[in-house]
Amino acid sequence: MTVAGVSSEASAHVASLKPPHFVLEDIVRPNILSLQPYRCARDDYQDGILLDANENSLGHALPAGSSIPHQDRVDHTATPINGAGPSDALNLHRYPDPSLYGIKSRLASMRNLPGEDHVFLGVGSDEILDLIQRIVAAPGKDAIAICPPTYGMYSVCAAVNDVAVVKVPLRVEDGDFSLQVDQLIETLREHPNVKIVFLCSPGNPTGTLLSLRDVRRILDEPSYKGLVVVDEAYIDFAEEEIRMGVRGKEPVSAVELVKEYKNLLVTQTLSKAYGLAGIRLGIAYSQPALIQLMNNTKAPYNISVPTAHLSSLALSDAGLKKMRENVRTLISSRNWLVENLATIPGTGDILGGNDANFVLVQILDAPKTSGGKPDNARAGMLYKRMAEERALVVRNRSSDLGCLGCLRITVGTEEENERCIELMRQLLVKGEWS
Repeated sequence: MTVAGVSSEASAHVASLKPPHFVLEDIVRPNILSLQPYRCARDDYQDGILLDANENSLGHALPAGSSIPHQDRVDHTATPINGAGPSDALNLHRYPDPSLYGIKSRLASMRNLPGEDHVFLGVGSDEILDLIQRIVAAPGKDAIAICPPTYGMYSVCAAVNDVAVVKVPLRVEDGDFSLQVDQLIETLREHPNVKIVFLCSPGNPTGTLLSLRDVRRILDEPSYKGLVVVDEAYIDFAEEEIRMGVRGKEPVSAVELVKEYKNLLVTQTLSKAYGLAGIRLGIAYSQPALIQLMNNTKAPYNISVPTAHLSSLALSDAGLKKMRENVRTLISSRNWLVENLATIPGTGDILGGNDANFVLVQILDAPKTSGGKPDNARAGMLYKRMAEERALVVRNRSSDLGCLGCLRITVGTEEENERCIELMRQLLVKGEWS
């Protein structure tokens, strides 16, 4: 059975890709494969006198003085009613146009992919992570594989979908946090019900990039018939380091492998490097058949007009320039944070690869020079007192595998970073506020 909505040409191209042992239709739940997608009113027509979608033809209910972003294409029929509200340049009383300001084609072009049929947009990456489990993993029967310490939503989505979780830990010795590929492959051979392997690169909370060579080994493993999902929420930081010349020129994003492999899905987001966490725009890259299945299964109009409009601005040439400037500043601030954390008695090693916009630092029970060891209790004290008594909030990750005594500190502004160092120094050196 072919996937509804995929052209014969696209199907033939996907069949020619690696690996030969993978057949998408064999792992998709039969009810999803046979699903006839809901056709939205805007799938057919986007312009004219639109009396087809039961929208409110009188316009929005935003109060006078509200601000709506400007756009080039304005529906001049959408004027305020008796001056009751602002001019609606975004046509907010209409359902979104599926073209979504061309952001899919823009993303495909930025990633050197053939076209927008390789791109899916979700309500943050979390919608994508949940959706792919619903498409592939049968409740009460199938499983996913994760490599802790890792992003917690993989397991949350599995619990919601009644899917088992198989764990193959990262190599945690000395804060390495690399994949144990041989062990992972052996585990996949022992658990044929695993339909998806979730890999986080750079990792959260580890901040460590995974080797594309390791990802290839899993994709090429003939005994594994399922999907590999590489979650790259923080990838822009490592890619900017390539442009800065402080990292080698080898590709770091698994999107490079999408051109070769049909059993790969890569997720990214505008939440981190682009600074748009509030608009909830997640991205998935894969071959057209899997992208079409996701489109067939998702809720109608999952991406709102304001989200699409703001995304289009962020992905413009000017937006990309601004994003890269901000990322370079954050990388410089991250380096400053690492250097200054090392000067505080009571802090230990910075674990992981520091390939994202945070650092994972050990909190010790005594100064490092005195043989201090990572201490969960002291890390918890520091976390709680800074948050409750000085309104500076970091993340306590000391309960995560391989993260004994660790706090995860997001890189802030210059002033925020200085304040964090100041408060940590006060508590760890004096045990009280200055």
